[in-house]
Amino acid sequence: MTGARTSPAEAAAAATEKILYDTLYGAARGVVVDSPPGAGKSTLVVRAAQELVAAGESLMVVAQTNAQVDDLADRLATADPELPIGRLHGSDSPPDPVLDRHPGILKSAKAADLAQQKVVIATAAKWAFVKGVEPWRHAIVDEAYQMRSDALLQVAGLFERALFVGDPGQLDPFSVVGAEQWAGLSYDPSASAVVTLLAHNPGLPQHRLPVSWRLPASAAPLVSEAFYPYTPFTSGTDHGDRRLSFGVRSDGTGPDRVLDEAAASGWGLLELPARRTPRTDPEAVRAVAQVVRRLLDRGAVAGSERGTAPVTADRVAVGTAHRDQAAAVRSALAALGVTGVAVDTANRLQGREFDVTVVLHPLSGRPDATAFHLETGRLCVLASRHRHACVVVCRAGVAELLDEHPSTEPVRLGVTVKFPDGWEANHAVLAHLAEHRVPWRP
Repeated sequence: MTGARTSPAEAAAAATEKILYDTLYGAARGVVVDSPPGAGKSTLVVRAAQELVAAGESLMVVAQTNAQVDDLADRLATADPELPIGRLHGSDSPPDPVLDRHPGILKSAKAADLAQQKVVIATAAKWAFVKGVEPWRHAIVDEAYQMRSDALLQVAGLFERALFVGDPGQLDPFSVVGAEQWAGLSYDPSASAVVTLLAHNPGLPQHRLPVSWRLPASAAPLVSEAFYPYTPFTSGTDHGDRRLSFGVRSDGTGPDRVLDEAAASGWGLLELPARRTPRTDPEAVRAVAQVVRRLLDRGAVAGSERGTAPVTADRVAVGTAHRDQAAAVRSALAALGVTGVAVDTANRLQGREFDVTVVLHPLSGRPDATAFHLETGRLCVLASRHRHACVVVCRAGVAELLDEHPSTEPVRLGVTVKFPDGWEANHAVLAHLAEHRVPWRP
């Protein structure tokens, strides 16, 4: 006789309880949590902060960007309006005005002014300048995989114990200088903070959140298998729990047919004829803009566990690999009278969530497959922002391009090989998208 199957909610709750127990009562100086896309990472950070304060602790919270810091402060104040929160900021980077609605948030450019607050939140860059204060007993480091190890070293003296939460499948930390001379060394400053942390402290407790509440049942298996083969996760919803429908019937064009395919299956590939093009391929850019225009014109409606609501422009995103591509798409959308849609690179869309995403494939129309375009995290971000459907616009021939340009990155001693690599992940995603292919010649 087999036992009852654990529900996604039960699995997520059990994982959260173990994480909180190790954070509050464990003997280790650090706890690492791997979180797949949409697994409730921010919810965990807020819950952990509340639990630590309830236990009589004060703590510091480290995030990587001002937007992330403001979002966490807003979430924490919303969850507990009575909690004294400090928002530490730079003198030239004031907090988002949205925080003004929370009287419990005290804002200052000086850490000393926030000494009485139970939770003090700031970017890693700001914490690096904080000196002469009594160390906190606890810290929470958000987006820890996107933090460089040198940034962690600069703030490590400010706390005794820490909870590190992040997504290992997203983009690696960014560095403006070459770091080849440190490759393979345990103190490589360009390496992820978590990678370096575990290299020096292999016995730290490691947990993972097992459920994505963002990705639908149509997307979680592909994203899990393609980008998280050793830390698999499931969707918090089942097939049929989410629906995408249109109030206006298809006109039979490529953009409408691919939208119908995406509404039915969660994925759509609008395939343009094979051709080598400039990076800002005018035909592909126009195709992306047309897909978005038709999505809005046809009155898309999303139904889910949250209820039913129209898919408005602010619930749609366009993802690209390069900033000039994003600028070209914005211009094309403006020419079609579309405003309010988030159009940006994978780096800037990281951490955000939308109902529908339209992606310009990083390898579309390219003559080669460089390390930048094959970076696993870039494709992972682009393929994991949606709650209902993802439409990919791409020229034919990418599979052949990948086979002509196998990975030639040097293998360095001491460097952990990232698996799967971008070559394999791209093939896995393309194979799946081929089942939802809509060829179109504009």
